[in-house]
Amino acid sequence: MTTTLEQPKVETPEPPPARRRWEPWALAALLVGTAVAYIWGLGASGWANSFYAAAVQAGSESWKAFFFGSSDAANSITVDKPPMSLWVMSLSVRIFGLSSWAMLVPQALLGVGSVALLYAAVKRWFGAAAGLLAGLVLALTPIAALMFRFNNPDALLVLLMIASVWALLRAVEDGRTRWMVLTGVFVGLGFLTKQLQVMLVVPPLALTYLFAGPPKFGKRLAQCFAALGAMIVSAGWWLLTVELWPASSRPWIGGSQNNSILELTLGYNGLGRLNGEETGSVMPGGGRGDAAAAMGGAGEAMTGGAVPGGGMPGGAVPGGGMPGGGMWGSTGITRLFESAQGGQIAWLIPAALILLVAGLALRGRAARTDTQRASFVVWGLWLLVTGLTFSFMAGIFHAYYTVALAPAVAALVAIGSVTLWRRRDSLWVRAVLAVTLLATAAMSWVLLGRSASFVPWLKWAVVVAGVLAAVAVLIPALTRGRIAAVVTLAALFTGLAGPTAYAVDTIATPHTGSIVSAGPNVEGGRGGFGGMGGPGGMDGAGRMGGRTDGTAAPTMPGGAAPGAAGAAAPGTAAGATAGAGDGMGGMGAMGGAAGGLLSGSNPGEELVSLLEQDAGNYTWVAAAIGSNSASGYQLATEDPVMPIGGFNGSDPSPTLEQFQQYVADGKIHYFIAGGRGGGMGGDGTASEISTWVQANFTAVTVDGVTLYDLTS
Repeated sequence: MTTTLEQPKVETPEPPPARRRWEPWALAALLVGTAVAYIWGLGASGWANSFYAAAVQAGSESWKAFFFGSSDAANSITVDKPPMSLWVMSLSVRIFGLSSWAMLVPQALLGVGSVALLYAAVKRWFGAAAGLLAGLVLALTPIAALMFRFNNPDALLVLLMIASVWALLRAVEDGRTRWMVLTGVFVGLGFLTKQLQVMLVVPPLALTYLFAGPPKFGKRLAQCFAALGAMIVSAGWWLLTVELWPASSRPWIGGSQNNSILELTLGYNGLGRLNGEETGSVMPGGGRGDAAAAMGGAGEAMTGGAVPGGGMPGGAVPGGGMPGGGMWGSTGITRLFESAQGGQIAWLIPAALILLVAGLALRGRAARTDTQRASFVVWGLWLLVTGLTFSFMAGIFHAYYTVALAPAVAALVAIGSVTLWRRRDSLWVRAVLAVTLLATAAMSWVLLGRSASFVPWLKWAVVVAGVLAAVAVLIPALTRGRIAAVVTLAALFTGLAGPTAYAVDTIATPHTGSIVSAGPNVEGGRGGFGGMGGPGGMDGAGRMGGRTDGTAAPTMPGGAAPGAAGAAAPGTAAGATAGAGDGMGGMGAMGGAAGGLLSGSNPGEELVSLLEQDAGNYTWVAAAIGSNSASGYQLATEDPVMPIGGFNGSDPSPTLEQFQQYVADGKIHYFIAGGRGGGMGGDGTASEISTWVQANFTAVTVDGVTLYDLTS
């Protein structure tokens, strides 16, 4: 006699609804709307981050500069990141010519691609409604609306991180090794975009597949190693080439003190970001210390009066933390909700966390290989691992880093809300939805309240809509039929009104500089060493001229009018801000002719004309301390300008002896004072070069900028 053991009941995945006619039209509207929003008025930001813009220009002129990511076409030094994001923009500039549009439109298209790929990664297992919601939330996240209209590497990084999760979930679906290999390739390409930051998604990817992958554990483990191998190959070929290339025939590795890409990877862009010991950073000896000391008394040279201790006006702390925090802001579990970061990303984080827990609870009895639960796990781990790392890292941290959280937040909000809505017949599910709406309304109230003059009525409208929607979802009769559509619209307004307002403000406002933030000014300061507000300068968010309307065409770093292909413009350099570069260029907070640590130089027409004279006779038409200071001159002339010391002006490139040999060989025409270090300052070899030039050559002033003719 035999007995049959009864198999335990498990919850099978709910198949997404059949495709409806409206789905492709809705997707097309989402993608077209995203493209229009991200491309609208794009040229108003000019060169955006001129540090990267100069490298884009160099890569469009020299294939060697293209490969290495050099700051100048003569290949003196690279930027402090791998070059993959630069490759995309440089190819566009090669095809269409140098302009802000040619450089920034590819970034906007990366944003559209990110929205489309997130839609695909969610829709496949949760249906079109969830996919559309995920894409919409990502597109309207304020910091995403900024980074996909800017030339930092983060736009490509976000796309590749989403792609890695998409491929991972395909592997969970069918267990094929090729999907895991593709996952590794996407991570490796992310490494070539922004080095170790992409590694924050590796634990979520690996843990999710080891738990939910269909094959037996041994094969799952082997597939993870295959993914690791693919990651190493897709990133390692470039690293190995750079490391083995003779140092004498390649540019110095920017951000490295020993001319090593491995040192840059593991140090300045690696562990240094976690423990604060970034050798070569703006802080002598590392990235930690008192903000006022870092300013070095620069505040006393600012127009408008001294700031005690040399700090930022208004008590703001560079780094965006609360006053009294460290160099890069205070660390801790609430960091992402503080003034500098909150408006960028925090709107839906509470909702995402609540929906993550509820979604896992609903899938709790599903099979181990359940793809819907795996989706909750991988997106949830992405949010937790990346969010906690950002919250507690002691090194360099800027508010715009939080764009790396946007896809995870968007996906969790979408799959969580749709999953719970489909199970709304359960009282506890309706209660969770109500709590989620109330938490979201409260978060919007706090964030909108930090900008008292920015759409002051909106926070009241959000709270009212949130409370009404929360009450409605608790009543079963109001979650069925046509009234359910009204409740859904109220819930969407509660979650998206605040970030949408911030995103619209971001799109309408030109941004420039090395440290930028989305949305209006908020109480408590902005992220990082922002510029000073006022005509010709930047506010703490990197917004052009302290403006908020985005109208009229301001003069851009590099002397170019918005969208112009390196054309010089008089701007404000020669007059009101003539002394900015010399007076306080150490931190370069103010826009000015000579630029500084965080702002590109802004040469006038006479200076540009002087640099262009006999430019073909020199390897570098000029040299300046710091990459940002050099960038504006290079973009205005489209000729190589040597950035002494790299971004921070502290890299030992070139040495005094090398610089003296370049001068003796007639390779450098001018030395431009100001920029990083202020006047003739600088760090290490940059200071030595400045001192030598000052002692041996005669200074002249053109358009408010001090320069030295090294050939006379």
